[in-house]
This record gives sequence, C-alpha cells and structure tokens, in this order.
Amino acid sequence: MSDKNVHNAGFTSSGIARGSLASSMMSQEARSSGGGVHSGGPTSTLQEMGAKSSTHSTGFTSSGISGGSQAAHMMSQEARSHGGGTPRGGTTSTVQSI
Repeated sequence: MSDKNVHNAGFTSSGIARGSLASSMMSQEARSSGGGVHSGGPTSTLQEMGAKSSTHSTGFTSSGISGGSQAAHMMSQEARSHGGGTPRGGTTSTVQSI
C-alpha cells in the first residue's frame, strides 16, 4: 500500500476529501454505527495514515501483511475479536485492499 493510494482514495492531511471514496466509507460507517465513526475502524485508521503519510511503515504491503508489523498486530487483534478470522469489510481487509 502506498501513501499515494490512500491520498487518492480521499484520506488527506487536510481531512477527508468531499465526494471521494473516503467520504463514502465514512458516511456508510457512520450510518451503520448509529451516527459516528469508531476509533480504530477502517475510516479512522485510513485517515490517520493519510494525514501522517505513514502507510509505508505500517506493514500493509502489495505482497501482503508483513510479519511482526503494526498491520500484523491489527489483524491478530481483529481475528481474535471475531472468533479467528478477519471479516470482509473489517479494518484490516479494508486497509489492505487500499
């Protein structure tokens, strides 16, 4: 994953870009959670990465998630909280896909 992909999706240092994939994700996540975007969810995680331009150091790569990285830790936590697997549309799978 590259900072360019995250920025192109609308996650920028200035916030979420209007009319972008990021704004659509934020809207959908807010509706499904009763009006807010949860800390640690896909939208907030990607926005943090986009604001800091820090995707290169998190462990989300074009060849998968790097062992021992922040991404691996995130995936492990998410899998434990969902009974052993990372759910489609969850934070890890969404961030990895972008």
